[in-house]
Amino acid sequence: MIALLSKLLIKNSRDYQNPAVRRGYGVLCGAVGICLNILLFAAKSLAGTLTGSIAITADAFNNLSDAGSSLITLLGFKIAGRKADSEHPFGHGLAEYVAGLIVAIAIMMMGFDLAKTSVDKILHPEAVVFHPLSVAILCASILVKLYMAFYNRSVSKKIRSSAMRATATDSLSDACATFAVLASILVSKFFGVNIDGWTGALVAILILYAGYTAARDTISPLLGRAPDPELVRQIVKIVREYEEVKGIHDLIVHEYGAGNLMVSLHAEVSADGDMMELHDVIDTIERRLKSELNCHAVIHMDPLATDDSLVGETRGQVLEAIHKDVSDQISIHDFRMVTGPTHTNVIFDAVVPRDFPETDEQVKKKISHAVESLNGRYFAVITIDKPYTDGE
Repeated sequence: MIALLSKLLIKNSRDYQNPAVRRGYGVLCGAVGICLNILLFAAKSLAGTLTGSIAITADAFNNLSDAGSSLITLLGFKIAGRKADSEHPFGHGLAEYVAGLIVAIAIMMMGFDLAKTSVDKILHPEAVVFHPLSVAILCASILVKLYMAFYNRSVSKKIRSSAMRATATDSLSDACATFAVLASILVSKFFGVNIDGWTGALVAILILYAGYTAARDTISPLLGRAPDPELVRQIVKIVREYEEVKGIHDLIVHEYGAGNLMVSLHAEVSADGDMMELHDVIDTIERRLKSELNCHAVIHMDPLATDDSLVGETRGQVLEAIHKDVSDQISIHDFRMVTGPTHTNVIFDAVVPRDFPETDEQVKKKISHAVESLNGRYFAVITIDKPYTDGE
């Protein structure tokens, strides 16, 4: 159904990274989710009334909260699609993640409320009435929720949406919860054991876990998560295609909502190159990143002494010494040498992994010792740098 509706209602529906297409899918899936969840709420409310089951009634209100969550997701995509303005120069794309976080909070609130009601039902159990219509409604609900989980998961992969992925997880947990409710009714009917309250508690746990998962997936981009390694690989590949670029470092990817990326990096170029030609190359790279990866790129040129054999040879020796005496996880950049009458300053930045087991001061001391052991005249001037991506 979603595939058919997307072809009818979304222009260029296969251009998944187009902001307008992403917004179209978000609105479409949100609208379908609202309709299906309201229908499930009405059907399960009837089933809960017929059987007197707290688990079914709780499951019905869980679907009602899902309808509200779908509405929030829909509004989030609508707001995220607004154009940049003077107050939000990077657009409104993060609204999608805010919407996902609100959905997660709503899911967890429903879970806590259901847990409280279920504990009361465990302490004060009431008989559950078996009704064939209720069983049919629950079976249909499981199929509907599995379908919702399928299409939300499929769309989330296509448009790379954490909010849609959270909705898919919620739908899958709902299907499991409804299956548990159905099982409790059948157990009560055929074995005479009332586990209604316990089933409600199980449903509450599933709902709380779904809320936790949704919150985790939406908070991460709001806090500034690491970029997709495949995106980093593509950026590095494009930049390194130009022979004028001798090296790359300090690559940073800022995300202002899916499909709205700001990239900055330092490109090492020959210090003796023609400035106008090099500037033209950098402009070309920035335009390619924009057209091919939809990244707004800002590239800083770092001059590199490529014709100084001593500098090049020493840089190789220093890097080899660091890998041998400190760690092969460390790289260096912005390497230069300043020679004086009594000593030579060997100046460079050392990129140390964020999870490195030693402190920056310990690393700097070890690197200094490794450099100065190469030549008694060398004095290491080191700046410890941290990578922002896995591509450095």
